[in-house]
Amino acid sequence: MSALTHTIEIDRPPDEVFAYASDPLHFPEWQADVLEVHFEGAGGRKVGSRFTTTRRIGPNERTMTQEITEDQPPHRFAAHGVGGPIRPHASIDVEPLGDGARSRVTFELDFEGHGLGKALVPAVRQLAARGAPASHRRLKERLEADA
Repeated sequence: MSALTHTIEIDRPPDEVFAYASDPLHFPEWQADVLEVHFEGAGGRKVGSRFTTTRRIGPNERTMTQEITEDQPPHRFAAHGVGGPIRPHASIDVEPLGDGARSRVTFELDFEGHGLGKALVPAVRQLAARGAPASHRRLKERLEADA
């Protein structure tokens, strides 16, 4: 299966969009299923840093750890799951539009199943496909409201 891909346009410059959208500590503000995020260690946000996200998936809370694999401000951010039965692989690409006052943001999300998680990946993909567009709308609304 191919990754879930969704693109939106936001009336804010790419550096502002990237700074906010790619900061895991802001995920609970615009991703409805994210309850909390914590970085591991004191290294801060850089390639190789790990963060733990607690999400509500259906009636349950699940915690997963991801590692930042790309951080190229203000253009590309990616993180990959590093443990557990279902490991997300997510990226955010930001490109300027027009005179650079607007941005096009492309989100890509996929899941890798391990062990029993292999059987759950289709259901998780379906939940993500339903929820992601609403999260992206919240991101757009939040960023444009702060303009």
